[in-house]
Amino acid sequence: MNAGNAHPTATEDRLVAAPIRMILSDVDGVLTNGELLIDASGNETKAFHVRDGLGIKRWQAAGMSFGLISSRASPAVTRRAAELGIRYVLQGIEEKLPAAKRLAAELGISPAEIAYIGDDLPDLPVMGWVGLSVAPADACADCLARATWRTDLPGGRGAVRELVERLMRAQSIWEDPVAA
Repeated sequence: MNAGNAHPTATEDRLVAAPIRMILSDVDGVLTNGELLIDASGNETKAFHVRDGLGIKRWQAAGMSFGLISSRASPAVTRRAAELGIRYVLQGIEEKLPAAKRLAAELGISPAEIAYIGDDLPDLPVMGWVGLSVAPADACADCLARATWRTDLPGGRGAVRELVERLMRAQSIWEDPVAA
């Protein structure tokens, strides 16, 4: 994961990551590769990467919050969120910023304590509001320009896991599974 063209130091990562207590994520193009697979009966299928799932579980196990904000509503997202124990799932949200603000107010957290990862134009308002904005490697140019951090991996291929691991390492809460 990089920060623009620069290579941030561990100290810079710690400073940026220190206040983050919640990750909010878009779904299509971040947790999936952005493709919508719809069969003749209208059933929608999405592919989620298991590494993202493990990262989300580890983030939550560390006492942190994770939430989803998606413009689309999908039973596949509802099911995957339930499997991962994601408590904050906002779907069918056309205006993401007001939804993010309401959720933050309900949880009593400030924008500075939130990281948001998004890949397309509807994500830009939230990216400009939170403390840490992140874009997957294959995000649109505007999101890449707005992002504080960019992942090396594309959406649907472990970008969220990459974000989680970088945050947790910077906060010194990443547990090495080999040493544990």
